[in-house]
Amino acid sequence: MNSQPEIVLLAVTGMSPAILTETIWALAHEDEPMIPHRVRVITTAQGRDRLQRLFEPSDQLGGVTPWDALRSALEAEGMDLTGRLRFGQTGDDVRVITATHSTTGRSHELEDLRAPSDNEAAADYILEQVRGVVENPDTLLIASLAGGRKTMGALLYACITLIGRETDRLTHVLVNEPFEAQPGFWFPCQPGGPLPPSVGRGSEQQNLPRTPSEERDPQRAQVELADVPFVPLRNLFRRELGRTAGGFAALMASCGEQIRHQVGHDLRLIVRRSRPELEVNGTRIRVSPREHLLVLFLAERAKAGEVVLGAYGEAIDLMNDFRKQLRAEAPINDFSDWRHGDGLSSPFDTDGQDLRRAISSLRSKLRLAGGAGTALASCLPGKGRFSLTVPGAMIEIAP
Repeated sequence: MNSQPEIVLLAVTGMSPAILTETIWALAHEDEPMIPHRVRVITTAQGRDRLQRLFEPSDQLGGVTPWDALRSALEAEGMDLTGRLRFGQTGDDVRVITATHSTTGRSHELEDLRAPSDNEAAADYILEQVRGVVENPDTLLIASLAGGRKTMGALLYACITLIGRETDRLTHVLVNEPFEAQPGFWFPCQPGGPLPPSVGRGSEQQNLPRTPSEERDPQRAQVELADVPFVPLRNLFRRELGRTAGGFAALMASCGEQIRHQVGHDLRLIVRRSRPELEVNGTRIRVSPREHLLVLFLAERAKAGEVVLGAYGEAIDLMNDFRKQLRAEAPINDFSDWRHGDGLSSPFDTDGQDLRRAISSLRSKLRLAGGAGTALASCLPGKGRFSLTVPGAMIEIAP
């Protein structure tokens, strides 16, 4: 058995393939060099075409391809690349994001991420590529979000947060000017001398300031790697992540539900029947009669351990019955009691819009209160769930 894990560099790239060589150079020149055993790229069809430049001979590099020039430069520094930097132009090395046509059911490669459906497909695809590495205990993942569209980097960050391990890394590469936007630059100390003047890298055809030849010498380039912090949530949701692999949206929903339950266990909620006021972890919050009706309804069901309602529509009749019950409880001769007010005089409409408005206004009020109020706001009903995710033992219904 190998005593050291296999280091896998997983990078999202777009129209600037130099992100890959810059990242590898930076990893190789850390205080404790980490040269990946294997390199995999997630990109679009356009990105794959641009990535071919890594394997095309370059006049600037003396007829050598950028990839071979990088390997030669590292070996010239005494680095042993045996079994390292395994990468090429196969489908195993370059993973193109695919989507499924909603009508024909045929899968196709995405040229670019232009529509919300493209981003949804990219989220599922990136999640599966990350999962394929982190579920192998003999690997160490270094994920690079420096390339590609900002959406791709953001999705990679989300995936690493959801299923990454404490031992994995998420990185971004930093390159000094003018090399950050200089075509033909691949890594510091590359052969060929100063780079020619240019008007932009890749598709970014913009007028850049002309710099003197000596300032365009790769010997002057500085490439640094920044580690991006992330919280490995897989430790909180190990049970959910142990199930059959699911899509990005389903995993986000599952994790969100677990967070709400976790938050609810840290709250102490007191709801009074005699006045529209809540107390959350000692903080008092005034609410409207309509909002208080909602909280009382949810709190009593949570306290009694009632079955969770799956949709707003299931709650309307129950809410209207509860409204009548509260009005009947109001002292007959005390018309200042909140239960006699206009807030409870009319029933909730049958299409659920009244309920949604009450939840929305209550959520805003709780968030404005901050602290525990914000935490309680996250426990209110959400998609597919009309309930309060606070344990009954943490709820007190006061007179």
